[in-house]
Amino acid sequence: MKGSMRTAADYLAITPSDARAQWRSIADRSYPDPGRRQVVFTPVETLLCLAASLMVDHSRYGSSSAHRAEEPVPTLARLFKRPNTSVLAKMANLDGSRSHGARHETEVAARLLSSSGDLAAVYRLVVRAARDAGINDDDLPDFLYLEHDDAPLIFLGQDELESDDVAGVVRKERPSVRDQLTEQLLMASVRIGQHRFARDVLRNHGHRCVFCGLSVTVNDRQASRMLVASHIKPWRECDSRERLDVTNGLTACPTHDVAFDTGLITVNGGLRIHVRPELEDAAASNPAAYAAFGRPPLAERLLLPPHALPPQRGYLDWHWNRIYNQS
Repeated sequence: MKGSMRTAADYLAITPSDARAQWRSIADRSYPDPGRRQVVFTPVETLLCLAASLMVDHSRYGSSSAHRAEEPVPTLARLFKRPNTSVLAKMANLDGSRSHGARHETEVAARLLSSSGDLAAVYRLVVRAARDAGINDDDLPDFLYLEHDDAPLIFLGQDELESDDVAGVVRKERPSVRDQLTEQLLMASVRIGQHRFARDVLRNHGHRCVFCGLSVTVNDRQASRMLVASHIKPWRECDSRERLDVTNGLTACPTHDVAFDTGLITVNGGLRIHVRPELEDAAASNPAAYAAFGRPPLAERLLLPPHALPPQRGYLDWHWNRIYNQS
């Protein structure tokens, strides 16, 4: 079937047999001769490019820097026998940032990025079909870690986002958008941007609470929802650059995340942790409060790994003046 004849159903209702046939055609593919056009992306390729958008922000790379794109872009490019630029361009088509994408592709992206359950189900089907077609995990790693169980696909950092806030930002930054599908895709893109921000903040801090050092690993994987990666300057107060700036984020266990958000604790420019006097009094007289806010476990200074980027002073000053001092 030619790409121009496809509909959203070829992606959203893809069957295992269709996926296996597409993988066999990819396995038989050769790199095109210089100057020749590439073959049209199959649905399984397009769906994996969409899944990769949870890991990689394609807008960070241009034609001269595409060779530096992070995983899984280079692995997918080798598997598809395409250059990195083609994979990144397909990702741009899917999120609507390029005008070359087919309408059915943006519909697929909007539908799947708005439903982590549907995206996980399609991803599992595509990866398992690849295994059936003889493509092993060296050639196609399970980069969303969903292949071997039915665990949910969790979009990180979503607790910071209110639906009205997301819609308001989209309408403010793209006031000319009147199409419901395009607006849905833009809102999904905001949530995926927040997911990548939270993932990068967690990585930056070594998946460890910067206030008490909590880090939980189960079966060689970081336990989900034991840590929160959120903004120092809250998302709703940020401009578009600040929302994605990894130095505007801290990793914390849920208890210390709430304490930071509500101004019970803060951090100065020297990365020293400050506790409100009322909370210090509670910790001195209440064993349960001491277990969370005594020293230890609460550190004197942020517990940052040597490689971590420290939070920018401006974000910490904002929290000190707007949250801590006003609480």
